[in-house]
Amino acid sequence: MDELIRRRVYGADHDDPDPGPRPGHVYRELVAGPLDGLLLDVTGWTAGQLREGAALATEIGAYGPGGRALYGPGPADPRRWEWQGDTR
Repeated sequence: MDELIRRRVYGADHDDPDPGPRPGHVYRELVAGPLDGLLLDVTGWTAGQLREGAALATEIGAYGPGGRALYGPGPADPRRWEWQGDTR
């Protein structure tokens, strides 16, 4: 977890003095795409939700405001969610 301490969590406010991971939470690292390097808090997600991945709201993807970036577990390491493209 030490390597995660300085990382920013997806959805944290930009002015949050501590936008990093919280103790007792479970995270997935977002790899590539517009949210590369952020952590996604998946605490409480079901096994099915973790296999499915997520469409995450972002203004910096291909569709701008209102767009979503698709991320899902990678084949080599399911804790690293790879970018699968953008959608509206």
